[in-house]
Amino acid sequence: MSGEAIGLKLNRLLVHAGLTPVDAAIGAQFEQYLSLIMRWNAHLNLSSIRAEDGILSRHFVESIACACALPAGISTLLDFGSGAGFPGIPIALCRPEISVVLAESQGKKAAFLQETLRTLRISATVHAGRAELLGNTFDSVVLRAVDRMPQAVKAAGHLVAPAGWLALLTTRSDLAHLQIVAGATFSWPTVVQLPSAAQRLLALGAREISSPAAPAIDFT
Repeated sequence: MSGEAIGLKLNRLLVHAGLTPVDAAIGAQFEQYLSLIMRWNAHLNLSSIRAEDGILSRHFVESIACACALPAGISTLLDFGSGAGFPGIPIALCRPEISVVLAESQGKKAAFLQETLRTLRISATVHAGRAELLGNTFDSVVLRAVDRMPQAVKAAGHLVAPAGWLALLTTRSDLAHLQIVAGATFSWPTVVQLPSAAQRLLALGAREISSPAAPAIDFT
């Protein structure tokens, strides 16, 4: 399928979801991204969804919805446990004003992310290691489909700068527990339905401005 056709199909899905279509240049980058996922997924378990249509509708549209929902004014973002790059790479494509770090501890997946950034010519960076060991904080930290999600959310919360945002892409049944795990320094002014499935939600937690720096967490 041509890059133009992929872009058209993606934009039809975005319009159906009530989202703004991407322009031709970004559509071409998503086409390259899809091609890389399909090729690497044959040898590396990047995603259990292997069909082109499923990747477009579940991974791309959901990640673009997250990019659109993130508040204005964010300049740095960490994709905690990036995996195949969702939602960090779509955020970097759709929100170029945000400096994105993709944290992935599995070496082969980190190599995929490096190759994707090189091919798509995205100015994001890859942290090939455990995200909770990063020494700095971010305006926003995003988590989606991370192993041991409650522990990851607890660790991620300590990487959010005061007045920053913790973005959780999760399910309706898991949200309340994850909000408790994140801690009392977060309020949750925005919870939106994601277009990928009826049970999928994006919750945006705002960290208190006066939140003190927290000690490092053992994430073993």
